Amino acid sequence: MKKLTLSALIAISAFQSFSQLDKGTISGNLETTFQYLNEDSIIGATQPASKGLLNSYMNVFYTNGKIRAGVRFESYLPRIQGYPSNFDGTGLGMRYVGYNNDFIDIAVGSIYEQFGSGLSLRAYEDRALGFDNMLDGIRLIVRPKKGITLKGVYGYQRLGFIEGSIQHGAGIVRGIDGEIHVNEVFNKFKNAALDITIGGSFVSKYQRDDNSTLILPENVGVYGGRLKLRYKKFTFDGEYVTKGQDPSQDNLYNYNVGHAAVFNLGYNQKGLGILLSAKSADNMSYRSDRTKQLQNGLINFLPALTKTHTYNLVSSLYPYATQPVGEIAFQAEVMYTIKKGTLLGGKYGTSINANFSTAYRPMRHTSGINPLDSSGVTYTSGLFDMSDSLYWSDFNISITKKFGKKFNLILNYYNQKLNNDVATVTKETGFINTSIFVVEAGYKLTPSQSVRAEFQTLFVNRRDANNKDLAFWESGKAVDKGDWMTYLIEYTFNSSWFVSVMDQYNFGNPDANHREHHPYVSLGYIREATRITVSYGRQRAGLFCVGGICRPVPASNGLTFSLTHSF
Repeated sequence: MKKLTLSALIAISAFQSFSQLDKGTISGNLETTFQYLNEDSIIGATQPASKGLLNSYMNVFYTNGKIRAGVRFESYLPRIQGYPSNFDGTGLGMRYVGYNNDFIDIAVGSIYEQFGSGLSLRAYEDRALGFDNMLDGIRLIVRPKKGITLKGVYGYQRLGFIEGSIQHGAGIVRGIDGEIHVNEVFNKFKNAALDITIGGSFVSKYQRDDNSTLILPENVGVYGGRLKLRYKKFTFDGEYVTKGQDPSQDNLYNYNVGHAAVFNLGYNQKGLGILLSAKSADNMSYRSDRTKQLQNGLINFLPALTKTHTYNLVSSLYPYATQPVGEIAFQAEVMYTIKKGTLLGGKYGTSINANFSTAYRPMRHTSGINPLDSSGVTYTSGLFDMSDSLYWSDFNISITKKFGKKFNLILNYYNQKLNNDVATVTKETGFINTSIFVVEAGYKLTPSQSVRAEFQTLFVNRRDANNKDLAFWESGKAVDKGDWMTYLIEYTFNSSWFVSVMDQYNFGNPDANHREHHPYVSLGYIREATRITVSYGRQRAGLFCVGGICRPVPASNGLTFSLTHSF
């Protein structure tokens, strides 16, 4: 209660100070989600002791010329289901003050920042995932000349929010980054067809060696460079970093160095877009606390080379989570629009999107490595040195067609393969193979009224490493829930009101007594910058993933109320 009172006094004091200023603007947003849950033994949903769960946030930002400030009020009373356990209580979860002009930008307090693609540093928040690894300290940005940007950060990392207070990781994070846009800096390149940007970064963490059995490095650095090129219809960007010896819980305390590289090559013209991507990472788990795992204490970010799916059967049953200890991944995507007026294009044209991604375990060579060697190095691994151990593969194709001004149709097919023995997301074993079909249709009844429908089916089988089918039954119990279907109908009354009805049905469960329906009804209201949604029904257990980072969501049965507003 004392902590809550102190946080409230700080917030009130800040608002009073702002109100006394003659100039300046205040903006922000708020979001609240309330759940009232019931017991449901059929789907394995439990009712929490409090029955009600609440997540609430409110950001308030103040700007006055070159001065800016911001606070975020957070409340978990207690947190909604599936949220990490290190979110608890009520208080200020973010606060900062800053100053900027054309030359310098400085902020003190809560800092969000990213160097390059994030391979060395990415401090960011994703509220849907329950992820927040901001730095508490100082950030300095200097622009000594047009086209040159220098950055520096220094601080403790947010590890959790317990009893209404920010909890920091054990280590201190320091980093510098520089970027040069060659075409702006050098006059002779100003009008060149080739656009060039060069950058580099160095990040270091300090954590005291408190291990009585090992000699652990207290300072661990990551450094590397990046390059961006743009030439007419082509784009290219690439980054490479290397990490010093960093024994941790993730790598079982070995003393191998780490490395990571990401490359993207794109081509874009009217009606055609092509993207080719490749990633190589090994031993690149980089945390402010070497003893943490899962989402906790991550300093850097390894981009996922998998398409972000939105349909629920595709995105939440058997998704792929980026492997922080290492993976070699590739992705190719082609977006093509068949011209209007052709046989297949019709009056409005037809859009086709095809995507393929795959990920493998890195090859780790142990030849010549003595496991008893006191150096602690257990293997060697090179850039894009790939083994034949598959983590994941995903082929998907989507066709979008508009039939007149009122009706449109989207056809989707997904073929996915997950090595659940390594990239584990469920209790099943072996390779999980799924084929998913999705049909989405939309029809405009009037200028303000419309209806949208989805129909999804997922067919699954499991195979071992020798490609032999695995049984769905073990010791008299079903070990896989089998095939699923989902249907959704959404009706929009006008610009303010909408209602949707959804059901997920486990029609392929080998245990006929557990082929459950999961009905879910939602009613929503939108007015200017306010959105209110009330939902009731069953939600099946699954995973919620964004950018290769996932959090489990347990089965639930009950009421959910959500409100968002911007000002």
